[in-house]
Amino acid sequence: MTKTIQLTATDLAQRRAVIDRNQRLVQDMNEHAHNSKMIAQMMSEITGRPTPENFQMKLPFYTDYGGDLHFGKNIILNSNVQMTDLGGITLDDGALIGPGASLITVNHDLAPKHRRELFVSAIHIMENAWVGARAVILPGVTIGKNAVVGAGAVVTKDVPDNTVVAGVPAKIIKTIPDD
Repeated sequence: MTKTIQLTATDLAQRRAVIDRNQRLVQDMNEHAHNSKMIAQMMSEITGRPTPENFQMKLPFYTDYGGDLHFGKNIILNSNVQMTDLGGITLDDGALIGPGASLITVNHDLAPKHRRELFVSAIHIMENAWVGARAVILPGVTIGKNAVVGAGAVVTKDVPDNTVVAGVPAKIIKTIPDD
């Protein structure tokens, strides 16, 4: 698992202009019919980086920040994907994200009087990993190379390379043989 960092009110205030701008861009992208070239251009504006080649995304798409999304080549984001990326989300080359999947890098303190405090921890989806429909990836998790996360799984721990996980919480159910 990756390092967890507390976001202060100052941290959030410094990101506020990007958050506000990107919320408008995401809303515009989701409300209007766009071709794949226009979607890629809008994602470049949201992330502040060029969108890699063969980037595919089906709308609607949701993010709370957008400035800490990092995409490799040949990735696919299916419809209704939620990326809460204040802690950072990286999708390596060939990653597949199924419809309705949620990648969440933000958590809150358990103590009621500190519950509004934010803690973030990055998510990394490695090369050729596949996150199934409506799966939930929680803060700090790395999904290994060629791994598969079953539909509806809730992933609370790192997933090793070449494995299949499923369930709530997700557990290893299979190893993927080498080609």
